[in-house]
Amino acid sequence: MPTLLHLDSSPTGDHSVSRALTAEFVKNWKAANPGGTVITRDLPTTPLSPVDGQWIGAAYTPAENRTAEQKQALALSDTLTSELLSADEYVLGVPMWNFGVPGTFKLWIDQIARVGVTFAYVDGKPQGLLNGKKARFFIATGGEYSGASPFAAYNFVEPYLRSVFGFLGVVDVAFQTAGGAAALNYGADRAAFLAPQLAAIQAIFATA
Repeated sequence: MPTLLHLDSSPTGDHSVSRALTAEFVKNWKAANPGGTVITRDLPTTPLSPVDGQWIGAAYTPAENRTAEQKQALALSDTLTSELLSADEYVLGVPMWNFGVPGTFKLWIDQIARVGVTFAYVDGKPQGLLNGKKARFFIATGGEYSGASPFAAYNFVEPYLRSVFGFLGVVDVAFQTAGGAAALNYGADRAAFLAPQLAAIQAIFATA
């Protein structure tokens, strides 16, 4: 049966737009895959730390030669990469922060981009090891950064995600962006704002 990795990176709980979208996707996915498994990863509650010298040394040490300290340094990374490897598809909620991804999401990327685990070098060239997986990203942005916007060049979120996941072998990717979410901070109706976004998610499963 299929396995879905559901990852959220917004720290704003019920106020989060990206969380509302991933939750709707998961609800519909469960209905479409009643025997499936959902792995949930909430980055704001995950004890992520910047990669340091000990982590790097451990990652480049053959597994059979690692010390107890090196194994401990990679323990969280082992868990996070295992989630990616065991899932068939991913749904990820990513708000735009300062034109890029949240810091917690970048810390997660640094933990899961592991040579010999999620990518390798073959004849000196990088090769992704997450082949056959697919990912769907739900992005929430305060302003409008679509291709028609004069601020489109400020959007580093989608290009970054496409590049990183492509490097890891995930080339079957889809993006849905809820632009203009800052209006919710100034009295815009949340239900009305979310309605077309939720309808678009429901349409994915209606045509599946």
